[in-house]
Amino acid sequence: MNTLAIDIGGTKLTLGLFENETLIERNSRATDRSGGPAWMLQQIEEMATQWLSRFSIQRCGIGFGGPVDFAAQRVVCSTHVAGWDDFDLVGAIRERLGLAAVIDRDTMAGALGEGYYGAGIGARPLFYMTISTGIGGGLLTHEGLYHGVDSFSCEIGHHIVQPDGPECLCGARGCLERLCSGLWLERDYGKPASELLRDPTFVAQYVRPLALGIKNCIMFLNPARIVIGGGIGKAGDALFTPLRLELHRQITPWSRARVDVVPAKLGDDSILWGALALSQNLHRAA
Repeated sequence: MNTLAIDIGGTKLTLGLFENETLIERNSRATDRSGGPAWMLQQIEEMATQWLSRFSIQRCGIGFGGPVDFAAQRVVCSTHVAGWDDFDLVGAIRERLGLAAVIDRDTMAGALGEGYYGAGIGARPLFYMTISTGIGGGLLTHEGLYHGVDSFSCEIGHHIVQPDGPECLCGARGCLERLCSGLWLERDYGKPASELLRDPTFVAQYVRPLALGIKNCIMFLNPARIVIGGGIGKAGDALFTPLRLELHRQITPWSRARVDVVPAKLGDDSILWGALALSQNLHRAA
């Protein structure tokens, strides 16, 4: 069975085509944030139509970079791009491509991808965290994804780690996303995160608020493992070695909660694999 997987992010749009559980095609384009849903749907249709002319595609899974009402299967909004409020993306995909689709927040899809195919295999509960344009999370338990009562669980990027810190796009001050995401690092320091993270002095400063956010996650949820994806998650030992040291320094002394923090195994494709898993779950439930 062939599955179209879509990853809609603040930095890029990526489509993948799976034959059963093998990724056979992949295409990615930079996101035009000024284009909104109309631009995004046009790009998706252009890329997917090329594959639809060559392959029979039965289903579609979508990871969206913003809040999603999973029960209603609608986009709530985008925290970085206008025009997505209460948007029926599943319906738009069905209308344009003729495919049954299922959608979830991209970080929830990332938790599925890494949990079933990547660095989180066998680790439950698994907390997946992406550090890219923004910061978000997803929790995969033995029973499946934990969405919370309103699909707003695990929004780790918008919990406050520095109450007197700088103002975030959400209006609060000192959010983890405001202090540690790629978007704000480049705005604050005038350099891309990939360059900043090559400087050990900068990294030593950077991991302090990041570790505090992860510590809170560990103390709240006690996950078996935390997998970090997104662009910053690809920094390797230059990030993860000082981050683990800082975490052990910050963790409450009496706590025996495990500190197992690893980079995503699937790299840029965690969400594509998660979108595959979403569509498989939809197919099984049908």
